[in-house]
Amino acid sequence: MEKTCIVLVGPTASGKTALAIEIAQQFNTAIISADSRQCFKELNIGVAKPNDLQLNAVPHHFINSHSIVGNVSAADFERFALNAANNIFNNSDVAVVCGGTGLYIKAFTDGLDEIASTDITIKNEITAAYEQQGIAWLQKKVKETDPLFWEKGETSNPHRLLRALEVFMSTGISIIAQQKKIKKHRPFNIIKVGIEIDRQVLYDKINSRVDVMQADGLEEEARLLFPFKHLNALQTVGYRELFNFFEGKNNREKAFELIKQNSRHYAKRQLTWFKKDEEITWLEQSEILTYVENKLQ
Repeated sequence: MEKTCIVLVGPTASGKTALAIEIAQQFNTAIISADSRQCFKELNIGVAKPNDLQLNAVPHHFINSHSIVGNVSAADFERFALNAANNIFNNSDVAVVCGGTGLYIKAFTDGLDEIASTDITIKNEITAAYEQQGIAWLQKKVKETDPLFWEKGETSNPHRLLRALEVFMSTGISIIAQQKKIKKHRPFNIIKVGIEIDRQVLYDKINSRVDVMQADGLEEEARLLFPFKHLNALQTVGYRELFNFFEGKNNREKAFELIKQNSRHYAKRQLTWFKKDEEITWLEQSEILTYVENKLQ
């Protein structure tokens, strides 16, 4: 059999984790997580990390592999995941990649463009300014400095905004203009499959998941992480809203309502990203394992 990577995608709370484990068990293989937050060992409840039973069911890569004090980029994930896949293929013909971070999936399957090197002094200066003045300042600065990114990039993601500003101020060229979108060859077959789920069902699952997170102690976890709220790893749904609560900007009930709302918005953005990929076959969860088995025959 040709070495094959099954890439399972879908929005948050769509059931990826359980299905990926089922697929991995069927083919006696391992899972590479393509989630930009579950790799951080300090984050658990708020990122819906697989529980110990799930992690022990099959080997997982890129979960609990990094610390929040260090930055992890899509390029870092590309290197990590390709190395993990190579190791998995030493013992199995199949590997499973599972996650909802679209840029990480793209990095693994298609590769990333080589962006011109940047000035570390500039990076440190704009990071310090952002930490002092906040995202409103950062958005205004990017809009003025790099209108091309402002038009086409992720304007609500501080990490992407910082990177865009760093690249432009170092090179004088928009990061968008440096993205050639040339697909890299991978030495294995790739099957992309997405979980199709009714939008209202998904939103109900998201709301229920947040209720479970609240009962499981998300507020307590966020309080322990509050001293690190300035780190990039904590600029994410589930923690930002509670940090605002701790700072007196809203109450507890409002914080959890915002987590639900922002999680639904995030799921919508994930679907928008993935639906643009014509290589993804969209199926209901119950159909996917059979589909994969047939593809691998």
